[in-house]
Amino acid sequence: MEQTLKFWQKGDWAAYFGLLANNLTNLLTMVSLLLFVVGFPSEIVYGRIVPGFGLGIFLASCCYFVFGRMLVKETGRMDVTALPSGPSAPSIFTVTFLVILPVYKTTNDANFAFSIALVWCLFEASILIIGAFIGDTLRRIIPKTVLLSCLSGLGLLLLAMNPMLQSFETPLVAFVVLIIIFLNWFGKSPIFAKIPTGFLLLASGTALAWIFGLQDPAAITAALHTLGFNPPEVHITSVFSGIPHALPYLASAVPLGLANYIFDLENIESAHAAGDPYKTRRVMLANGISSCIGAFAGNPYPVTVYIGHAGWKAMGAGLGYTIATGASMLIISLFGIGALLLSIIPVVAIVPILVYVGIVTANQVVRETPKLEVPVIFICLFPWIANWALSLANNVLSAAGTTGQAVGSKVLAAKGVYYNGLIHLGNGAPISSLMWGCLAIFAIKNQPIRAAIAAGIASLLSLFGIIHAGTVGFAQPASMQFVYAYLMICGLFVVKYLIDRSKHNPISEREEGGTAA
Repeated sequence: MEQTLKFWQKGDWAAYFGLLANNLTNLLTMVSLLLFVVGFPSEIVYGRIVPGFGLGIFLASCCYFVFGRMLVKETGRMDVTALPSGPSAPSIFTVTFLVILPVYKTTNDANFAFSIALVWCLFEASILIIGAFIGDTLRRIIPKTVLLSCLSGLGLLLLAMNPMLQSFETPLVAFVVLIIIFLNWFGKSPIFAKIPTGFLLLASGTALAWIFGLQDPAAITAALHTLGFNPPEVHITSVFSGIPHALPYLASAVPLGLANYIFDLENIESAHAAGDPYKTRRVMLANGISSCIGAFAGNPYPVTVYIGHAGWKAMGAGLGYTIATGASMLIISLFGIGALLLSIIPVVAIVPILVYVGIVTANQVVRETPKLEVPVIFICLFPWIANWALSLANNVLSAAGTTGQAVGSKVLAAKGVYYNGLIHLGNGAPISSLMWGCLAIFAIKNQPIRAAIAAGIASLLSLFGIIHAGTVGFAQPASMQFVYAYLMICGLFVVKYLIDRSKHNPISEREEGGTAA
């Protein structure tokens, strides 16, 4: 008897609320940065950027839904989980602080800064589109353990760590939500099994927050002022007017574009390991094209495959959650109702879901990794830990009205804070994590030529400041030590290859045999 594909499954509820919360948090973060840090005019933020933001996510989610249906037909399986979509979270900070803020402060021209940011987004999208044609090749070259290990670092440090900290700031709400997650999603004997867990989490968390007075009724009134219909507009003129002036700012798009490209590869590999083998080229093209259309509609922030496919699949999600999230984000963006939702439903009732997704993402690499390769998991974590700690340290110093440079690395080192090490290890974490994972796994498996090539690539990336540097630049003095260090590693692996070759050289063996005779 032929099975019928269901658009919506029980697990889609939890995945929908979790993914929507993540997207909504990024939306509100972006709005807050633009309005209160940059000082951007609200008519540009709510009238141009936010509608384009929602449109980009919606387009990508539609593509992922279609890809899911195609995979069902190709495999005949009914348990396919669609890929999650959302904005590139790092780009929200990068575009805002490295493009929009300096241009706006220098020129005091919001429209000019807006146009430069749109060109930046198009440039980054082009990296995804071009890279779509070599993605499958890279997935074959880069070991699965490395891709999944890098993703586990991203999941634990960038997705789950801050939500866990938020949970411990409001334990009266979050602890109950976390334990329900442990019971229902990690355990085999769920509590209130007839109630969808996603709804149960939101209902219990919201109720506790209002009972303990953690939500402010006045916030609902304030949020009502953000309501209003703002349809996306076409900004072709803004894009083309910004092209001649955008070149100085495109340097920052290169490392982030490569990082987003790596994110996509890792998430596609994660989906494949979970049983959903999506075509790399399709997904990459969908992201690049959706980002381009979003940019022409006013969104300077590219979209990407969101982390957490393994987590959503573990919840029992199917195809419906991703397109439902995209449609919700479009409606929220068009009508400006994001702030209203969060004034009613507390973030702390939702963020424990992201803790769960981060844990499942990290656990996936543990399940999939052969015992010999387990050290690679932890080696790949170090750049992510440094990246998170660097962001934390910079935010603390900024709150104190100073910087790491002003305090001085020696003063910080005397207090046990190795700030220069955080800068070098934390910057470029997505790519340096990948490179060190490759170096480690090729060393463990005794593949010196592959390791030498990886070291050579790492040296080249260091030369241009793509890894281990705060800014992109050619042959920066602080970066040259890494260039030379990686070249020495390259030479070491070449020596190892030659030694191994001499041990197995038949001529040498015959010569040794003749001498012995």
